[in-house]
Amino acid sequence: MLDPLLLLSATRLAAMIRAGAASSEQIVDAHIRHIERVNPVINAMVATRFDAAREEARVADARVATEPVESLPPFHGVPCSIKESFAVVGMPNSAGLLARAGLRASEDAVTVTRLRNAGFIPLGVTNTPELCMWMESNNRVYGCSNNPYDPRRTVGGSSGGEGAIVGVGGAPIGLGSDIAGSIRMPAFFNGVFGHKPTGGLVPSSGQFPRPSGDTLRYITTGPLTRRAEDLMPLLALLAGPHPDDPACTVFPLGDPSTVDVASMVVHVIEGDGLHRVHPDLLDAQRRAARALAQRGATVRPAHLAHLSRTLEIWSAMVAAGNLVSDHPTPSFAELLGEGRRISVARELLRLPLGRSPHTLPALALAFLEDVGKRLPGRMAQAEKLGLELRAEIAELLGDHGVLLYPPHPVPAPLHGHSLYSPLRWAYTAIFNVMELPVTQVPLGLNRDGLPLGVQVVAPHARDHMSIAVAQQLEKSLGGWTPPSFSAPWYQARR
Repeated sequence: MLDPLLLLSATRLAAMIRAGAASSEQIVDAHIRHIERVNPVINAMVATRFDAAREEARVADARVATEPVESLPPFHGVPCSIKESFAVVGMPNSAGLLARAGLRASEDAVTVTRLRNAGFIPLGVTNTPELCMWMESNNRVYGCSNNPYDPRRTVGGSSGGEGAIVGVGGAPIGLGSDIAGSIRMPAFFNGVFGHKPTGGLVPSSGQFPRPSGDTLRYITTGPLTRRAEDLMPLLALLAGPHPDDPACTVFPLGDPSTVDVASMVVHVIEGDGLHRVHPDLLDAQRRAARALAQRGATVRPAHLAHLSRTLEIWSAMVAAGNLVSDHPTPSFAELLGEGRRISVARELLRLPLGRSPHTLPALALAFLEDVGKRLPGRMAQAEKLGLELRAEIAELLGDHGVLLYPPHPVPAPLHGHSLYSPLRWAYTAIFNVMELPVTQVPLGLNRDGLPLGVQVVAPHARDHMSIAVAQQLEKSLGGWTPPSFSAPWYQARR
């Protein structure tokens, strides 16, 4: 039976610590013991700081006993997890690249510092794909992470370890990043909430790898949570400018409690016209739309031009964004070689012999990067379509509209199946280059016990609107459903 502490939000856990209803040490220890039980199955947390976390929890409890409650930070003594691509002092920071396997961070990323200043206690760091650029969190450093609802299936990427550790109950919140769906896809596959902020709202410094130029507005740092009430407080503490992040935008954050769902227009799009969406996901999206309609929202079907070309649009706008910089981002082949461009053809030949330090998806992406550079005319056309699509979405949503859109065509695929259908991540990627806030909302499980969900897209700089919808859908439809720990793969670890 799951410890009740593992079901609560970070907000609720923080309140219990302040009130003396539970100690930080008790809460931290409950999460550590759970991770020790389930992580051998899911391989999500790839490096731990359990001893340090327990000591920090004891210090936190001592402060509760001696200091005024109002002087404590908002999430005092609450555990969390961090994606391994973020720098955490003393922890590995390889982003799954074998050449960086021995590297340890000497300082915290800015967003990690903000979490610590808010009182969070990091338990460890979680798995990613090689250089954070694929739908499977699998690399030569840590191996493959497994879905907590069915270990035969993917956790997604690139914040896949975060999605899995939060989804399994191992942490109330996690820190992820997203340039093509890397928060939302793992949140969906692992049954939890995830928020991709408006472009430029949250700084990205202290991550590896990190883009440059306009692309800094396309990569976003944000929270994954098991409960919707944590999303806005976390976004508020993560947001804000930083000297190392010239792309950061300053704008006031709204309050989800002020959003009147009855005044909303909910636009519904059920696919991109290229990839057939699984009936279970369509049914879940329709249930979400009905739930909002029952709260008074106006629900309308919608259509957007160019959705069938979203992958081209994303690729072209990211490539163009990288060029708008005094220090353009190195090519993917250069990143794989730690500054020296690898020979993609040579590594592809070595791969079947087990002699390449790289994964097939990483090599394939390096190859496709070169192909795109040879088609400048088509890329320029796709970038133009992207600007048109951005204007079309802005007109559709106005100030009071949101969009419901599938997070992926199918529930969590079996390991390796993403290689057979490698373009499905376009469902999430398009909103990065649109720079729009998107909240991934869990909508229960299907008959196979796999998570269902929907993306809620809000107007630019109105993150509180998509979060308010997430909170309403959680009330109406239940939100996160923990995996069954009576499943054979967990029973074998007892």
